[in-house]
Amino acid sequence: MPITVPPATFEGFIGDIFQAVGVSADDARAAAPAFVWASLRGVDSHGVSRVPRYVEMFANGVANPTPAITVTDSTPGVSVIDADFAPGPVALTRAAEIAIEKARTQGVAIVSVRNTVHTGAIGYYASLIADAGLVGIGVAAGSPMMSYEGAVGASVATSPLAIAVPGTGEKPAVLLDMASSLIAMGKIAQYKREGKQLPEGSATTADGTPTTDPEIAKIPTPLGGPKGSGLSLMFELLTSVLVTAPILTAYHGGQKKHRQNATLIVIDPAAFGPADEFAANVDATIDTIHGLPRAEGVERILVPGERSAETRAKRSDAGIPVGDKLWAELVEVASTLGVAVPEVG
Repeated sequence: MPITVPPATFEGFIGDIFQAVGVSADDARAAAPAFVWASLRGVDSHGVSRVPRYVEMFANGVANPTPAITVTDSTPGVSVIDADFAPGPVALTRAAEIAIEKARTQGVAIVSVRNTVHTGAIGYYASLIADAGLVGIGVAAGSPMMSYEGAVGASVATSPLAIAVPGTGEKPAVLLDMASSLIAMGKIAQYKREGKQLPEGSATTADGTPTTDPEIAKIPTPLGGPKGSGLSLMFELLTSVLVTAPILTAYHGGQKKHRQNATLIVIDPAAFGPADEFAANVDATIDTIHGLPRAEGVERILVPGERSAETRAKRSDAGIPVGDKLWAELVEVASTLGVAVPEVG
């Protein structure tokens, strides 16, 4: 039986774990909500289950607990952050804050982050932007894990895209959060942990053989074949190459160090017309989609992010469910680091 952990309790627990490995209190407080946000929305592959992996990255030197993060403002609407291999939730939370501030004065802002590690759920940062009443777009690129159409083996990253558009607040923001692969690497790990078979066609072995066995699956396949691999390539160009930190060329040239880059784009609707009219039209558009004729057997028509927002509402009250195996792993990590484990039900 899974246990349930209140969101605030989990944030404190994760923050304590991060501080125990040398992360500052401010950075730990910035990072912890990203994991809890994903788990609250049912995106468990990018939620609290990732915490032990981050601890491993700190231990083996992939992630830097005390980064010297620098911010370069090239123009009033553009910033480039060098994260010095800070964990993604630290670097991208800061990027979102900078982008929001710039967009409020410039109308549009772009903030790119180079040299971070595992951005986490890219939708979290888009949601932070939407919570500020602005439109948020986020893309990320990283080390090859996904096959490229026509190639064998890990060729490009499972680069994600997130777009969050706020309305009046009466409805949750519309949030599209997707990988360019049919399944994310974290999902494969989740299926393995739960003893479930993968969806047909979602992954291959290292030599390119299709498989549904998460024990031997190594490489996700691109979403829509050339469409998914093409998106991944474009995100590499718009993040890594744009900020003179290309990943693919270095990786395939033998430099296989893990790193990720990301770009956040923020749009202030008020720069294009009355913000309240925009918000009302967003809500009206959602109502229009909800009211479309339903196909046979379909009970509800949903917009992006609606189901996960409902999951968040339920889990905010009931707590985040955590399987016995994951909780044991978190307890072991905490015990090793001398972190107190909260009492949970």
